[in-house]
Amino acid sequence: MIVRHFRDGRIAQFLRITIGTPQANERLLAALGELIGGVMAALQDIVDYCDALLEPWRFQDYCPNGLQVEGRERVARIVCGVTASQALLDAALAEGADAVLVHHGYFWRGEDPTLRGIKRARLATLLNNDISLIAYHLPLDAHPEVGNNAQLARRLGLEVLGTLNAEGVGSHGRLPGAVTPEGFASTLAGALDRTPLHIEGGPASIRTVGWCTGAAQGYIEQAVALGLDAFVSGEISEQTVHVAREAGIHYFAAGHHATERYGVQALSGRLAGEFGVDWEFVEIPNPV
Repeated sequence: MIVRHFRDGRIAQFLRITIGTPQANERLLAALGELIGGVMAALQDIVDYCDALLEPWRFQDYCPNGLQVEGRERVARIVCGVTASQALLDAALAEGADAVLVHHGYFWRGEDPTLRGIKRARLATLLNNDISLIAYHLPLDAHPEVGNNAQLARRLGLEVLGTLNAEGVGSHGRLPGAVTPEGFASTLAGALDRTPLHIEGGPASIRTVGWCTGAAQGYIEQAVALGLDAFVSGEISEQTVHVAREAGIHYFAAGHHATERYGVQALSGRLAGEFGVDWEFVEIPNPV
């Protein structure tokens, strides 16, 4: 019973509230974790592992990657999701999470740096409850195993043959056999639980495919240059329609959120295997 409650964060949360200084709490929690099976890991060890795996220094990104908000020193439970929205933070608090792992974090280039309104409320939830926020954007898109694009390929049965740019963001490959555009749309819908928007422009059958999760509709140009039959991304712009029709390629907008659910889950699974922490993916529905 004690082990179960410790694993789901209830005893840990109780101890943080009722015992001594924060430093004393963390030492006691670490000792308890070791006593009942080593279920707690050092936050810094988790971040160091993620950094070594994802190599964020290789990317010219729009936000800081890694530990964005520092919480308690020990981690027993991780809640992961696509975006660090208030709804996800509230769910993490309810689940007794020590850390939140996301693809879309905070502190984006060009955003208002003042801590007011929505941003203040989100950061207050993390800081007041000593919960860490860990976020990886482009590095989690590009990783060849746990990355969003690698995970999407796995779900669609695509063989990866190469990448769309030098940083490895976006991929191209082929299906096991040729399918109709309608058949490929059905595969996407089944894999992502979301009907894609299909812009018809390519051949009568699809074998070669390019893909890049999220808002990467601009990468259709690379797919065209490679002579691919189809390109898949999360979102679509007005000009994407004309490019697809005029360049002779099928375009599928499969959902920004829907295509980026799986990298954080794969990474959380890796962390569970490496450190023994518990993790849970929380789906915050998003139609975009």
